[in-house]
Amino acid sequence: MGMMSDPLTNDLFPQALAPVTLRGPADLEGFRRAARGLLAQNILPAQVSWHCGDTPAHELPALPPESPAAGDAPAVPVPPEFVALCESAILHSQPGRFELLYRLLWRLVHEPGLRHNPLDGDMAEAQRLAQEVQRDMHKMKAFVRFRSVQDDTFRNHPEGGPLHVAWFEPEHTIVEAIALLFASRFSQMRWALLTPQTSARWDGASLHFAPGASREDAPSPDAGEQRWLAFYQRTFQLARQAVPALHKGMPRKYRRKLPGAERMHPAVSAAHQRGSRLASQPARRLPQGRAELAVPARTAETQVQLSFDGLHEAGAASEEREAGWANQLTGLGLAA
Repeated sequence: MGMMSDPLTNDLFPQALAPVTLRGPADLEGFRRAARGLLAQNILPAQVSWHCGDTPAHELPALPPESPAAGDAPAVPVPPEFVALCESAILHSQPGRFELLYRLLWRLVHEPGLRHNPLDGDMAEAQRLAQEVQRDMHKMKAFVRFRSVQDDTFRNHPEGGPLHVAWFEPEHTIVEAIALLFASRFSQMRWALLTPQTSARWDGASLHFAPGASREDAPSPDAGEQRWLAFYQRTFQLARQAVPALHKGMPRKYRRKLPGAERMHPAVSAAHQRGSRLASQPARRLPQGRAELAVPARTAETQVQLSFDGLHEAGAASEEREAGWANQLTGLGLAA
């Protein structure tokens, strides 16, 4: 028998919250099965206490048949957009994301018109979480820089190529999703993706996950990259760029993750110093043009008079030419 779902009765006779413990921060399957069971028992969102373990998504075992969350609860019809919203929002690092998603699921079942209300507070909050996760995934794909490392596998089998190692600090639980994308995109090379939470490694055939690493575990820039950064610093004229526009398009939390960011900050400071120096200098007056090159201004009456005079002279010259041609034709006996 389910808990009392009447809000008034629940306020008069408060009951203990129903605890739900998920196996990891990205346990989407566990959340889906638990939410179905709670809906089948008609348990209000305010009567549920969600807890999350520390098990990464790649270490989550299959749900045992005797698990309470694995009951044979019927499937709940929801819009396809809500399923995609859950898949992204559940990867967010905000602790209250499970309460928000179950409350949205409850409301979608009991309020069919909610799916057509884009201004709803819960729906807007869930979309914000999903957008931040998608943005973090985009930045991770854009800023990851792989560096070649000659490990033991390369020394024993050089035909397989070196190991490419990258370091990144994501804000949300997105390593598993990005690793699957990299495995399909860079399937011909061996690579390792190191993050503080989880590390991923592709050996050319299968994907492996391990606990998080530190920045010291990542390789330092090689000689070729150092030369390229030095060339970039000499040729990139940041003073000509709109620095406020660059900062608007690149939030501060992502600037330090840019490749070569340690050289970008001194360049920005130098550009600001040059700009301040130029702004503090007094304005110089441009030299006046030469007097003989100056064109006198003409009034409208002068322009009209000159135009008509020019037309009259052009008409007289045309009449003289026609008369000359007629005399020549008459002399030749060709005139009509």
